[in-house]
Amino acid sequence: MTWRNWAGNQQTRPVRVVEAHDAGEVASAVKAAAREGLRVKALGSGHSFTGIGVPDGVAVRPPAGPGLSLDGDLVTVPAGLTLRALNALLWEQGRALPNLGDIDAQTISGAISTGTHGTGATYRGIAAQVRGLEMVLADGSVLRCTPDENPEVLHAARVGLGALGVLTAVTLETVPAFRLHAVERALPLAEVLDGLDELAAANDHVEFYWFPHTELAVLKRNNRTVADGPRRGRATEWVGDQLLGNAGFAAVCGLGARVPTLVPRLNRLMAGRMAAPEYVDRSYRVFCSPRRVRFLEMEYAVPREALGEAFAGLRAAAARHGGDVTVPVEVRVTAADDVPLSTASGRDTAYLAVHVARGRPHEAYFGAVESVMTALAGRPHWGKLHSRTAAELRPLYPGFDAFVALRDRLDPEGRFRNAYLDRVLGVPGA
Repeated sequence: MTWRNWAGNQQTRPVRVVEAHDAGEVASAVKAAAREGLRVKALGSGHSFTGIGVPDGVAVRPPAGPGLSLDGDLVTVPAGLTLRALNALLWEQGRALPNLGDIDAQTISGAISTGTHGTGATYRGIAAQVRGLEMVLADGSVLRCTPDENPEVLHAARVGLGALGVLTAVTLETVPAFRLHAVERALPLAEVLDGLDELAAANDHVEFYWFPHTELAVLKRNNRTVADGPRRGRATEWVGDQLLGNAGFAAVCGLGARVPTLVPRLNRLMAGRMAAPEYVDRSYRVFCSPRRVRFLEMEYAVPREALGEAFAGLRAAAARHGGDVTVPVEVRVTAADDVPLSTASGRDTAYLAVHVARGRPHEAYFGAVESVMTALAGRPHWGKLHSRTAAELRPLYPGFDAFVALRDRLDPEGRFRNAYLDRVLGVPGA
């Protein structure tokens, strides 16, 4: 079979694909690959833009069923379960994850392994909620990690890039289920930028989208609430998410590609139409929305205090190199965490994500933005396009060398290597 990621920019033909139902079947697949001298890579949902999940030997789909196990605030789930499925199952039990990104198609394993995050000045990414792991190592043994058992592996493997082993189960800390009150408004960009610190402090979850070549931003504020409020009916939701958010957006991208001079006008139109009506819904329904239009993405994490300078540089890069860019820039903030290879490790963080529609040139635009972020100690998202190498990444992460040493100890023969991991971590034993 030919494997392709969601965006279509990564593809390969693995030697075989193993559908594993439990840790034992994963272990058997790893041992068989070792006997044949093949590498192993866990398959997720394919939502990474980089080659982090590209299999060149044996591709293993981690267990996705039969469900979850609750123990107080902790939930243990199969690593191959998607966030979409987990969110619905948790709601049935009166529980929720405290923060989510803006899509829910990823597997739990993929989401934590790449450092998936949402937004909120006092909230952290999904990996910071991990309290336990089960994974199959390169020798086929099954390792269980908790704060009391193999804690040094748990500490590092929360964002493990798939380099330490194949995750088979993940234990996460949850919170009581909650609703979010969502308010979205199209506002002058200068007003959003000037007030962002106050907005982030006054709201649970704040982000904004800026449409290049305009002075408009769509500000999104989501706050926890126990009160009921206006709901989006099915028709309104379909119009907002599917018609305007996907079908309309696809049409705009196509028209902008054909007639670049129309892009500023199209972007102003989309900014005015993107904001949804004020509404209240289950947390995961507000955090996450469908993505039908395929695109390429690069995202950098910079120190929170560098956001203003980073955005100014990004804006200049878009003016020089993004003349036909119709996909908005997304800006989010999170609190620091203690996960060694998390992009928010040790510092309050601002995230700036740039996108282009699939099939459109992106190299000059992304390269110019990357230069801006690199100068500000920016850390690239592990699952989104970037050009950084191990030598360049090492100074950005105080725990980098310890992580690589752990990788070399757990996988001395490089069973879980691929080309991307060789670039960002270095070759084992080299």
